[in-house]
Amino acid sequence: MKQNIIKEKAFLFAIRIVKLSKYLVNEQKEFVLSKQILKSGTSIGANSEEADAGQSKKDFIAKMSISLKEAKETHYWLRLLVECDYINRQMFESLITDCNEIILILTRILQTARKNENKK
Repeated sequence: MKQNIIKEKAFLFAIRIVKLSKYLVNEQKEFVLSKQILKSGTSIGANSEEADAGQSKKDFIAKMSISLKEAKETHYWLRLLVECDYINRQMFESLITDCNEIILILTRILQTARKNENKK
């Protein structure tokens, strides 16, 4: 079975985000931002999974577009968390690197899918 790189990376990233959310709640006593990043960070993979079962190319593009939006939102929350001293620079750098990689992959997937869609 062929490995789906975005689904795997998004899933592993979601695990890290769940652990980050637990840290924010348990150690930092931060409850609002932790929920925001939990929602957006786990939604990336959920929408990628849905896209894989899309009913059409348009459905695939729509779900992958949502994944990209969620990844960009997660990027925002990570920047906010580090600037407000909820996470340290090392934690931030590690997470933002993964997030940037996911954004890049999703962008390329969408560019290819849209190009192929327009070839009809």
